[in-house]
Amino acid sequence: MSIHFTVSELTRNLFHSLGLDHERAPRPLNPEQNLLLECYLAGQIPESAWSDYVFETPDLARHAEVRRLSH
Repeated sequence: MSIHFTVSELTRNLFHSLGLDHERAPRPLNPEQNLLLECYLAGQIPESAWSDYVFETPDLARHAEVRRLSH
């Protein structure tokens, strides 16, 4: 019996275990996107409109999730 790992799998697992998983970290938002996120989190943007924004920029949803988990 043998176990095979690739270097990329081991590296990915190491980064994930250390909390440095950059694949899952959202990209930084530009000032306009950041304002949009703030407005959404404050309840000023309806879900239907937010869905449209997230469709165009999926990182917005990741940032919203991170912000909800941190508060």
